[in-house]
Amino acid sequence: MSLQNKHHQPSEWSRRFSGRSYEEEYPPLGAITSLGRKMRIETSTPSSENYFDHEDGTKKLDFSEDSPYFEPFTPFDICFSRKNYFNVEGTGHSSVLRPGMVVLKRYINVRDQIQIVKTCQELGKGPGGFYQPGYKSGAKLRLQMMCLGLNWDPETREYEELRSFDGCEPPAIPGKFLRLVQRAIQDAHALIEKDLIANNVEEILPAMSPDICIVSFYNTRGRLGLHQDRDETNYSFQKGLPVISFSVGDSAEFLYSDERDSENAEKIVLESGDVLIFGSESRLVFHCVSRIIPNSAPVLLLERTCLRPGRLNLTFREY
Repeated sequence: MSLQNKHHQPSEWSRRFSGRSYEEEYPPLGAITSLGRKMRIETSTPSSENYFDHEDGTKKLDFSEDSPYFEPFTPFDICFSRKNYFNVEGTGHSSVLRPGMVVLKRYINVRDQIQIVKTCQELGKGPGGFYQPGYKSGAKLRLQMMCLGLNWDPETREYEELRSFDGCEPPAIPGKFLRLVQRAIQDAHALIEKDLIANNVEEILPAMSPDICIVSFYNTRGRLGLHQDRDETNYSFQKGLPVISFSVGDSAEFLYSDERDSENAEKIVLESGDVLIFGSESRLVFHCVSRIIPNSAPVLLLERTCLRPGRLNLTFREY
């Protein structure tokens, strides 16, 4: 068969219309033909028969609210509700990791995370703001730091009212941070009471009123070695007053152990919005940030803040 003949073979439709007039073969747009009625009836489903009269093409049903065929129309929104998207929280699995140590997964909603970043950015660019701490030997910590309330000097491991290297007074802890801390303590108590079936939650994890906040920013190569937080007062240690940590931005691998032994330490991943609390029996637990996980921060957080790649960490203590 030649290529020309192949292209001009009559189709199934051509054969069905053979011998018909031009008007019948090519009816005006919208016209209802006898063949059209026949085809529609032959191929119609029960549901389509309920909706159309196949003789004249008119609708048969009443679509009023009283009709059994009425279906309310809800327009589709291609975007999430802004309110719901901002306020999603607590979707992870919060747990008591050990006596006196609790993690509240994704506890801080995205709206509050955005406010935390913006507040820290504003404070961090002012007097007493972010700097890279170091030692007299010239070694530098692999993070940027800012202290609120009191300044912590990594060289002397002491707190001071003025920052020693520039004489700046640390900014005050914002009230919204303090309120979030108190809410986290209350919810941690509720979790302990539920999981451990305990009534002595204040002994397992004491309440506290923070007057110090150390704000640290780790870039994607940042880390912090295994250490204890033991530079507060003896009163704070004797009471077992907890350290409360907020994580914002990229996730971090967090190790903790009773010994200075990273090889056998327990590991959890702290994600953006997580709150970690450790006090009482766990107050002097060894802990470290072993790795920052790149590209793990919430997209909305990055879009609204332009936060650099890395992890923002706020740790609250009572001196």
